[in-house]
Amino acid sequence: MNARFDRDTAVLPAGDGRFRVQIDRGWWVVRGPNGGYVAALLLRAMQACIDDDSRAPRSLTVHYTLPPEAGPAEIETRIERSGRSLSTVTARMRQGDRQLAVAIAAFSRPRDAPSFQEDEMPRVPAPEDCPLLDTRIPIHERYEQRQAIGAPPFAGASSARVGGWIRLAEDDRPIDAPLVAAFADAWPPSLFARMRPEEVGTRGIPTVDLTVHFRASLPLPGMHSDDYVLVAFRSRYADEGFVEEDGEIWSRDGRLLAQSRQLALLL
Repeated sequence: MNARFDRDTAVLPAGDGRFRVQIDRGWWVVRGPNGGYVAALLLRAMQACIDDDSRAPRSLTVHYTLPPEAGPAEIETRIERSGRSLSTVTARMRQGDRQLAVAIAAFSRPRDAPSFQEDEMPRVPAPEDCPLLDTRIPIHERYEQRQAIGAPPFAGASSARVGGWIRLAEDDRPIDAPLVAAFADAWPPSLFARMRPEEVGTRGIPTVDLTVHFRASLPLPGMHSDDYVLVAFRSRYADEGFVEEDGEIWSRDGRLLAQSRQLALLL
């Protein structure tokens, strides 16, 4: 476990489906740790709970109830049902008497069924030809991000459509499901592209819930985090203080790894 991402998402068994974790401040956004990082911690605990590598994560939904503080936390897991091919697992993250997040995930073996892919990966320049995304919050020191889709944050654009190439800043490790869950919430919110510079610092956008559908059994052979994946995010509606964001995560060779949707609160 030499990679920083693995150290920062490590789960230590504590008996009876409980796991100890350490919330690292290096994954901070405005009010607490990034939602994708919290999702990665929860998913890693649920994987340890099910303890069956043949059952890959297929769906993960996290509801965020309170922002965690830096330091130790506990994740309680439970296998709700495990059939011949599909298992359902729940998890709760706590610090003392503070419940921070509730999650449910589905794990399954690959199934023999029809397969197709109608959509194609967005056509964008190679990552080496895209500019680095300039951000100033702690979590973005964990990633290297290159703008390839839409406008950068606070450009006052007419569309909330953003994305680009992303990889871990330092670590070389397989691109597995916890890392893809982290990628699903790693890019600056697409709504920021519509905002103007004078609005910088006036709004936080904490995640209410995040769902990730994993469309491949991860990690894919030979795919490591020293290469990039392409993320694309879009928000279409903002009303009554809430905004949704839909996302896609693609391998560099055009395979869809995951789809995501989240609902966020506008502060």
